[in-house]
Formats: sequence, C-alpha cells, structure tokens
Amino acid sequence: MTVSEYNTCVDKHSDGVYRFILKNMKDSDKAKDIVQESFVRLWDRVSEVKYEKAKSYLFTIAYHCFIDTIRKDKRIVSMEAITVNDHSEMNAFSDHKEIINEAVEKLPEIQKSVILLRDYEGYSYKEIGEITELSEAQVKVYIYRARLFLKNYLVSLDVVI
Repeated sequence: MTVSEYNTCVDKHSDGVYRFILKNMKDSDKAKDIVQESFVRLWDRVSEVKYEKAKSYLFTIAYHCFIDTIRKDKRIVSMEAITVNDHSEMNAFSDHKEIINEAVEKLPEIQKSVILLRDYEGYSYKEIGEITELSEAQVKVYIYRARLFLKNYLVSLDVVI
C-alpha cells in the first residue's frame, strides 16, 4: 500500500471504525485511542497490507484492541461502579433508539460485536468471521442468538412501559 492509499484509507474508514468501537465502548476517548492504535498498526504493516484488504484489516485490529481494552478495564474497579444504586434508577425512555441501544448493551460482548458488524456496518458473515477469528457458522449462530434475544427483549411489555 502506498502512502496516498494509506491516507485515502484513513479518510474513508476512520469514521466507520470509530462508530463501531464507540457503539461497543460507550467511551469516546477510549474509542478514539483504539482507532488511533488501529491506524498506527496499519502504518506499521503498510508494506504488507494490500489497499483492497485495508478496511477488513482495520476492523480486525480495532476489534482486537477493543477486546484487549475490555480485559484490561475488567481488572480495574471504578468508584462509580461501587456507589451506583440500581434500585434508584428509572428506565424511562423517550424514543425507540434508546430502547434498542439498551437492548444491544445487554448482549454478551461477542454477540454485540457480530450484530454491530453485520447490522450497523454491513459486513458479510465471512468478513465478520475474519475480523473476529470465528468460523462463518459461529458468526451465524451468534447473530441468530443476538437477534432472538433482541426480539424477545423488545417485545417485552416491561421495556416499552
């Protein structure tokens, strides 16, 4: 890949990678760090990666950085997590987007990632498998389970009321 192709890649794919990570992280600063790290890693391998495969490579790197960040953050306990009282919180929603976002947040990490890659970013099952290092069959199973959970969650009267 040439320098101009790399720059084009940054222009074309940085927003998509950022949206994908932000949807998973819910922390814009960490999402920006992961996007930046992804492009740094792409630059380190600019001579090895073909321009046609750059988007897939970026999402793969971003996904792995995201997983590493989650693992690192699980070891750190924040004060906010300790002082939050779950019983005092009220789930009042003003629109459907909030309900859907809450439902997606309740998914296990792998299901959340594959459903976002498929339904939000438009990747094929094969591409998702390459990004997440899962077989195409596993990707289909995770997407099916995620959609089934979302369907059941969104149909529930408790969520809507």
